[in-house]
Amino acid sequence: MATLKEEAKAFEPKTTKNIADLDKVSLELQIEERVGKDQEDKEFHYKVAVVDGIDYRVPNSVLNDIKTIISARPDLKNVKVIKKGTGMNTNYQVIPLD
Repeated sequence: MATLKEEAKAFEPKTTKNIADLDKVSLELQIEERVGKDQEDKEFHYKVAVVDGIDYRVPNSVLNDIKTIISARPDLKNVKVIKKGTGMNTNYQVIPLD
């Protein structure tokens, strides 16, 4: 049994990374929906891909770009997502890899 001090030292809050943090994204990744709360305690929904137990948020604009790309290339298997900007000024670019 661990002490409170030991648990505190080992504690790492659960965070959600971004799909752009991955070098390569398989289009076969399973997507899950999560519910979060903002500073005003208002619920919001977001989608994540879980890779090795880590949640990677998938913005709606990325899903829309992938939809457009696979309409022209239905056999596409992997993409790379590039993130530019921060906060409300974030833009994503989806690049087909194969």
